[in-house]
Formats: sequence, structure tokens, C-alpha cells
Amino acid sequence: VLDADGRNIPFKALYAKHKAIVVFVRNFLCYVCKEYVEDLAKVPKASLQEANVRLIVIGQSSYHHIKPFCSLTGYAHEMYVDPQRKIYKTLGMKRGEGNNLSVRSPHVKSNTLLGSIRSMWRAMTGPAFDFQGDPAQQGGALILGPGNEVHFLHLDKNRLDHVPINTVLQLAGVKPVDFTNKPQIIDI
Repeated sequence: VLDADGRNIPFKALYAKHKAIVVFVRNFLCYVCKEYVEDLAKVPKASLQEANVRLIVIGQSSYHHIKPFCSLTGYAHEMYVDPQRKIYKTLGMKRGEGNNLSVRSPHVKSNTLLGSIRSMWRAMTGPAFDFQGDPAQQGGALILGPGNEVHFLHLDKNRLDHVPINTVLQLAGVKPVDFTNKPQIIDI
């Protein structure tokens, strides 16, 4: 994988010494992925440190897109890219949409039409008209490490088939996060 400065980092190094939640996104223009990563950004660093778990997002575009995508989503955890999609292919992540788009990710706020329009607008107004990855590629989520341990693997069937973030956090031993954005009422 490549980091935001274009440095090569062996994929295994990401989970060699620590347990890691690794989320593979479709592409950086995908509105579903953007909204999912916006929620991943809400995972407190302190909760991850307390559980000794790394949170990593991997995209499949050029490394030049990492910093702008982090800025757009507010994501401050680790992010890398696999521009040739070697890891995507090795893990068996599929290309194309599955037939069941009725699955609804709890992290997607936009409807399909509005989300697609926003994605196209970002592509057209970017420095170079660029889909920032293969638009047909699906992603997935894993919990790996330390070492060669695989604790969890989910390969997305379609763009809305993300694993709920709290499910992955709990499986990795990290405290769940309240994604409702509603003020909590405390009875006294």
C-alpha cells in the first residue's frame, strides 16, 4: 500500500504488531464510502488506543487523493491506497453490484440520486476529471492481527453492504460509538 506521501508500506506491517480494523472502500468519489468514512472519523482515538487497535481505511486510487479525502470526511486515522487493487483481488473482493440493493447501510444518509449527483459533481470539479478508483470495485472490512490472525472478514456484495461500524468495533474490542447525532437527555 502507499501512504499519503507515496511511500510504499507492506500491507502486513499494518497489522503485524497490533490488531487492526481494515476497511477497504470502493473509491474516494463514492458517496456511500464518503458517508461511511465520515462516521469512521467519529471513532475516538482514545477508544482505539485503550483497546490497542488501529483503524485503517484503504482506497484504490492514487495516493494524491488521500489528503483531500481525509479533509473532506474529517477522517484523522490511518489511510492508504492500493492503486493496482492487488490486495482487493487477493482477498476476492468483487467488481460490480450484487443483485440485492435493498440492504441499507445505517451510515448512508443520502438517497441514491442526490448522492450520485454529488459524486459526479466532485469528479467534474476536481483538479482532473478522475473517478479516484475503479467505480465497479467493491470493498470490505477485516479485523487482522497481531501477526497472521484473521478475526473477521466481510466482503461487500454491493455499495450499500458495509458492515455497521459498531459491529466491527465490538468484534475488535473497541467501545461502540453513538452515531445518532442526537443530544442525549439525562434524567436527574
